[in-house]
Amino acid sequence: VQLQASGGGLVQAGGSLRLSCAASGLTFSNYDMGWFRQAPRKERELVAAIRWIGGRTYYLDSVKGRFTISRDNAKNTANLQMNSLKPEDTAVYYCAAGRGVSLSRVEYDYWGQGTQVTVSS
Repeated sequence: VQLQASGGGLVQAGGSLRLSCAASGLTFSNYDMGWFRQAPRKERELVAAIRWIGGRTYYLDSVKGRFTISRDNAKNTANLQMNSLKPEDTAVYYCAAGRGVSLSRVEYDYWGQGTQVTVSS
């Protein structure tokens, strides 16, 4: 199984980035997908997640209204559109695939390599 995250970069505050996660080696449509981030000296946190079926989503409070997670099961990709970026969004972002009875109970089995997002003030 491979998850390839891309789309990170350096952007000014208020700008936008779109992260993509390309999955292979698994039946993508059967997996919940999540985007995590980890900033220096901070715990890893779940930023957004999307259910394998039905389109239900979860967002970290601090990104609600700014970030949008989506998936394309035909292309085996999961995306994170990030708008109105803030310096505190600076982190390495990881995509992950897992299963669970609900979005709050997903066990993430597969992880991508991470992509750096840096937001300058």
